[in-house]
Amino acid sequence: MNLSNNSIHIELTCLLGRFDLRAFRWIQTMIFTIEEINREAALLPNLTLGYKVYDTCDIYALRAVMAFVSDGEETVSYSSCDGASVPAMIGEAGSLQSTIMASTTAPFQIPILSYFSTCTCLSNKKNYPNFLRMVPSDSFQTQALAQLVRHFGWTWIRALGNNDDYGRSGVQLFSQKVMELGACMAFSHILPKIYSAEILAGIVKVIKESGVRVIVVFASEKKMLELVQEVTGIQWLASEAWVTGAALFNSHLAPYLAGTIGFSFRRAEIPQLREFLLRARPSPQDRDNFLTVFWEELNSCKFNMSVDVSSQRQPHLCTGSEDLEEIETIYFDTSQLRVSYNVYKAVYAIAHALRQLQLCQSGRGPFGSNECADVHSFEPWQLLHYLKGVKFTDHFGGEVAFDENGDAIAVYDIINCQIGAGGDVTFVEVGHFEASAPPGEEYVSNSCSWSQPPRSVCSESCPSGMRKASRDGEPLCCFDCVSIICFPDSVECTKCSTDDRSNPERNAYIPKEVEYLSFQEATGIALVAIALFGACLTVTVSVIFFHYKTTPVVKANNSELSFLLLTSLVLCFLCSIAFIGQPTDWGCKLRYTAFAVIFELCICCVLAKTVVVLMAFRATLPNSNVMQWFSPAQQRAAVFIAMCVQVLICVAWLMVSPPFPFKNTTHQNAKIILQCHVGSMVAFCTVLGYIGFLSCICFVLAFLARKLPDTFNEAKFITFSMLIFFAVWIVFIPVYLSSPGKYTVAVQVFAILSSSFALLLCIFAPKCYIILLQPERNTRQGLMGKH
Repeated sequence: MNLSNNSIHIELTCLLGRFDLRAFRWIQTMIFTIEEINREAALLPNLTLGYKVYDTCDIYALRAVMAFVSDGEETVSYSSCDGASVPAMIGEAGSLQSTIMASTTAPFQIPILSYFSTCTCLSNKKNYPNFLRMVPSDSFQTQALAQLVRHFGWTWIRALGNNDDYGRSGVQLFSQKVMELGACMAFSHILPKIYSAEILAGIVKVIKESGVRVIVVFASEKKMLELVQEVTGIQWLASEAWVTGAALFNSHLAPYLAGTIGFSFRRAEIPQLREFLLRARPSPQDRDNFLTVFWEELNSCKFNMSVDVSSQRQPHLCTGSEDLEEIETIYFDTSQLRVSYNVYKAVYAIAHALRQLQLCQSGRGPFGSNECADVHSFEPWQLLHYLKGVKFTDHFGGEVAFDENGDAIAVYDIINCQIGAGGDVTFVEVGHFEASAPPGEEYVSNSCSWSQPPRSVCSESCPSGMRKASRDGEPLCCFDCVSIICFPDSVECTKCSTDDRSNPERNAYIPKEVEYLSFQEATGIALVAIALFGACLTVTVSVIFFHYKTTPVVKANNSELSFLLLTSLVLCFLCSIAFIGQPTDWGCKLRYTAFAVIFELCICCVLAKTVVVLMAFRATLPNSNVMQWFSPAQQRAAVFIAMCVQVLICVAWLMVSPPFPFKNTTHQNAKIILQCHVGSMVAFCTVLGYIGFLSCICFVLAFLARKLPDTFNEAKFITFSMLIFFAVWIVFIPVYLSSPGKYTVAVQVFAILSSSFALLLCIFAPKCYIILLQPERNTRQGLMGKH
């Protein structure tokens, strides 16, 4: 806005899309207001307001600002810094464009008044010291929406937002405020800039599966138009950006959006504005401005037929005298003047600031040496000073003022979308919200279009005889209802014991079902069968080895260690059966300690066999006497000592805090899961750590010995068996932690059996193959040969 100079500049590149009739009405409202102020002359005597209008689509917002600052030039020179060509700017609608304008003009201290940008980020006076707005910050709107959610008792909410500053900050602020009031966020989601069929389907699927009935959306009309037709049965809560959007609320979309509630800016009926809008006609002298494009869009015609030769529908020639009275369009709709009303107030705010500047008395001014500014040659920063202190009541009773952040007074109308008998859509004001009201009185509501508000809760309230039990990993609004017994004529209800639950009548105890991995169920039977098969297979291998005990294959690498390993594997298969069945005191102690000692014995035998391979190879070297340090007697002693360490750990475990049976009543309310608790977690980890330590040493030594001459190639198979062993137990940990109830035990048994089969098959299967199927290799000559 400037003084006594009017011009309109259009950036044709911005008009490659559809002409925005709503935004053009905002421009016309500004011009109407300026002419109203100039005509009445009471507010600004001897002063005439003028204007410049520039198009500011996203990519040209900065260029428009530069043109404002430098009097029509698209670049700014150093001389431009001495002053700007306009004292104030009105704009923009979008928060993104407003941040560009405010940050670019900040060095020039040109006041910017926005009529529609609500992003909380613009309240930062450090970054945007020259920015003011006729609308409240989103922080107030999110507070209002959170109060609305609490008013209707909704505790299970979802928030959606545009992928921009407006959408992201709105979702974040709303989530914080609604959780402060005790509601729960199912989840929040930032909508992509461009929808694809897969993305849209994924969003809709999540909405339907979550069970959410109430969704708040901080998005544009366009984003809502793409989303709303895919979801039904939702109570939409609208931000001011789309709550009265004409493109959304029509007879086609009424079934999806009926009952929508949202907050909007205050509305006003501006007299004679519609007549002014109807008088808008392009000038014959200038066909390159907004009015020309507006006229062509409104009447589907062209002043220059060569402008759009590629159009599928050939338009007719514009005459400039077409009748606008019969055309129904958003441009002429003055029933919901909310943003236009903000434009109206913005012009008057600048006029009032100019009036205060004009009334300044010399020697009592607010600037250096108490000087006043000259109303005909002032600087923009001087006008900004007066704008910040503006406070007046407009012609419609609306109070105009700014807080310390440059935001308008936070007052909202509560809008409810209602459908008439004929299918027409109406916006009914059902209440209002005023942030400055005393606590508890901010929200005032009349009646909405429903007979009973929809419900949106994660869990229904617990009935009499039940209490809340929170669910692990879920919000507090999601819970189970646990039985509490009330006997006939009792004064108080009695909580059920951990072993019982209430009957359907809530007047008697019923024992809970007891669950554990038993020998009678299919899983238990299958695991026992596998364990017995493994034990029998190990015994069979032992018989084969005993029958051929004098052959080179059996005698290689100490046959005593082989028989000891086979014996420990039989015990290992059998000890896994101890994990099945109802847990008892001695059973829990046996299953963990027996497994620890027997499995450690297996690893010790494998480790000793690996060391024998290395020592045997070293013994073939000249002047080597290593075998005297690792004779069969010493091998047996090493295994015995290593096993004694594990035995001592287990004895200490049993004495300090042994494993014990316990009843798990928290996993499932209707069942008792019988399990064995490890007792001392330190002892349990020490036992497993010791086994893991020996296994790592065994693997490293076997890996180093894997390429020794073929006579001593058992290390290759030991390496492979240890790899399988590690793979089984690495996979075991996450599966064990995620397995529910009795299946935790099944995972333990499966890990023990898998490890045992790995050792049995990898170490002994190749030997049995040679013994039974290739006896010609089971000779000293065959063993020393290359194969």
